[in-house]
Amino acid sequence: MTEDEDITQIAGNASDDIKRLLGKPCAYFTNLPPGPHGLIFGQSIVERLVVTEISVHRKAEEPKKLEGRLVCELVVDEDMVNGLGNIHGGCSAFLIDVCSSLALTALSMANTGDTYSSVSQSLNVVYHSPAALGDRIRLVNTTMTLGARAHSARTEIWNVTHHRLVSSGVHIKMQPSYPKANL
Repeated sequence: MTEDEDITQIAGNASDDIKRLLGKPCAYFTNLPPGPHGLIFGQSIVERLVVTEISVHRKAEEPKKLEGRLVCELVVDEDMVNGLGNIHGGCSAFLIDVCSSLALTALSMANTGDTYSSVSQSLNVVYHSPAALGDRIRLVNTTMTLGARAHSARTEIWNVTHHRLVSSGVHIKMQPSYPKANL
């Protein structure tokens, strides 16, 4: 399957450029500068994420503003579960972090044609119900703000297998500050 055939599988009104860049999350994150050991935390999980929709719409509450929406799916696998065989809370938080960041990047690209650099400032997660090993989950990510200093998005993780909300979160990101040279 070619790259263009891959993006035709992604629903939504985002441009083909945005779908090409964000449609394969692992490729997007591995194109970023690697960590000191060349590894990316949770890479085996991110490799399994399937992006199903990328859209940018006018906000219903404020039509002068745009909001990004990015939807991903994956199956809960052994490297994602706790001792009871349900998705680990830390894994849910990790998925919210990664997928909400992709939604914010989609909106940034739609607004400016470019990506942006940001780091997490806070992540608030509420756990609603379990998702067991083998369950299919859907992550629905919607941007809230994309300001000069702060960026925020909300995420809902749905258990597609059992039709219930697993967890929800709000992720706030900010522009990184760089160390000042000591003279």
